[in-house]
Amino acid sequence: MPNPWTGKGNPYTRQEIKDRLQNSIDQNKAIIAAGAGTGISAKFIEKGGADLIIVYNSGRFRMAGHGSTAGLMAYGDANAVAMEIGEFEVLPVVEEIPVICGVHASDPRRRMWHHLLKVKEMGFSGVNNFPTHSIVDGHFRQVLEETQMGFSKEVEMVRLASKMDLFSIVYVAKPEEAKLMAEAGADAIIAHVGTTIGGSIGVVNATCSMEDAIERTNEIIEAGKKVNPNIFFLAHGGPINTPADVQIILDSTDVQGFVGASSLERMAVEESLTNLTREFKSLKLDN
Repeated sequence: MPNPWTGKGNPYTRQEIKDRLQNSIDQNKAIIAAGAGTGISAKFIEKGGADLIIVYNSGRFRMAGHGSTAGLMAYGDANAVAMEIGEFEVLPVVEEIPVICGVHASDPRRRMWHHLLKVKEMGFSGVNNFPTHSIVDGHFRQVLEETQMGFSKEVEMVRLASKMDLFSIVYVAKPEEAKLMAEAGADAIIAHVGTTIGGSIGVVNATCSMEDAIERTNEIIEAGKKVNPNIFFLAHGGPINTPADVQIILDSTDVQGFVGASSLERMAVEESLTNLTREFKSLKLDN
């Protein structure tokens, strides 16, 4: 539904986004959501036919040449960065597809209901729990949970977003997290199996094999479906990097699509700029 003020698509209601995603599935097409850290990325991701664009703070670090994990560190205000990218770069250039805002739900300085009102007012059509503590483990994860700055805050944010008619697409790394997010009303669950491998700033070795990724993804899907069989399930991370990798996951699990951040935005820039520069540099002077 076009925005009555701008004539453009954003913002969409929660149901409108679910209908769009279901339409892709009905056409036997995988759902593709892509992270965009710059306006030009968003513009051409949309041109390529993605179903959703997600704006994370990690996109700024990624497109500045740093690893996406920088988005989990105290290198800036994650919520402010995502809002800034959305307001000044992505939302002004996206013509039609829904744009989702990454929300750092555990930020103790934010009144989350107030922040989500601003997200909605900005023109975002939904939320994503990033930075996410689902991919933090060990002693540090325990400390985060015990000090009320852990994954439980992300679940609370999604529950609140659902009441506000904001679509939610969420990262989880474990079946029990999928259960909690499904109970909170998440519309789409992303099975996160680790940092994306490859490229200049990706990890060298996958945190799990493709076989492990398939097993973990299936476990996450099973846990979520027990709560709500109508949730959309997508894959992300680890060894799932190329279209061929995604096809393996689609064939081996019940996921309905893929979320690509580094594997779409960063890899595209690294490969195309390198090859194009080499092509220019191969030109010879006519002496």
